[in-house]
Amino acid sequence: MKGLYCQQNDGSDQVKFVIQERNVPSCLNSHQVKVQVKACALSPVDTKLLEDLKLSRDLVPIGREISGVVLQVGPKVTFFRPDDEVVGILPLDADLSGLCDVVLIHEHHLVPKPEKVGWVEAAGAIRDGVQSYTALHSLGRVAAGHTLLVLDGASPFGMMTIQVAHYHGVKVLATALSLQDQQLLEQLRPSVGEHTGEGKARIIGVWDGKVDLVEACMEETGGLGVDLIIDNGVRLYEEDPTGRNMVPHKHDLISVLGVGGHWVTTEHNLQLDPPDSHSLFLRGASLSFLNEDVWVASGSNQGKYLHILRDVVDKLSTGTLRLQMEKPVPFYEAAVSMEMVQARQVRKRLVVQL
Repeated sequence: MKGLYCQQNDGSDQVKFVIQERNVPSCLNSHQVKVQVKACALSPVDTKLLEDLKLSRDLVPIGREISGVVLQVGPKVTFFRPDDEVVGILPLDADLSGLCDVVLIHEHHLVPKPEKVGWVEAAGAIRDGVQSYTALHSLGRVAAGHTLLVLDGASPFGMMTIQVAHYHGVKVLATALSLQDQQLLEQLRPSVGEHTGEGKARIIGVWDGKVDLVEACMEETGGLGVDLIIDNGVRLYEEDPTGRNMVPHKHDLISVLGVGGHWVTTEHNLQLDPPDSHSLFLRGASLSFLNEDVWVASGSNQGKYLHILRDVVDKLSTGTLRLQMEKPVPFYEAAVSMEMVQARQVRKRLVVQL
């Protein structure tokens, strides 16, 4: 059975994506479910994380966010029956690519797919939904009336976070990296510029050289600072050699935090200098690292994880959450599409329709 796999070149960070044939085991374990895949979303492969978890191998399966139909269940499976429609995320140590026609997955990594939610939409939204819930609730402990700053609000993760936050009555500030991003955020419903609680939120167009992030946030919060920051990368140095000049500097983010505020970062290499730590201390503020894969790396909170998965698809069903994605691509374009995703050349979510 054909699937897409990642092959890492020896001694380099470069990877290539290849189509490989793999056999699907004929016998199911006690709690395994055999799923016929209908759609699979493409997300960048974190080779460093796999290496840290001792999960590196010659061929890493590509495509973990899937939706499909249950074909067969193991003898001890209680959640599903054949012909059920499901959506879920394959674990980090999965042997089969999510782009295979059929995959085997433990029942505790799946939830029922509502009838109103399409295959492509379900697969495309599930990862960003889990990431947003993890950042806002598990780490940020956000509550109604809080003020949230979302960096790169027009990214798939950013837009999902904005929608989840609005649902819970949070005031949202969001940065836009380009004029196109700003226009996209202005069209988002409920709009970033609309808030039923305390006044109107604001889109901060950092693409405009005249706009200062710290001044804009302080103006919006009356000089008190924001309660929660969720970034999509952060600049560690004043002069960034990678050209990420529109990515905020770590000092700016600390400067906009209010007393008792919380910063959730996706920057796994974040380093804080003593003055930065002292500034956090003076604010009584805290910092968390966002790793959405922690749910599948440990089974200690499996119940919470399943609750998050179910809540995401339920809100997709009611229209509370909407997905920004590219047009679905066929399987024969998966390798080329994955190269673009890995190189961060695609702004919207890419989903392969099988």
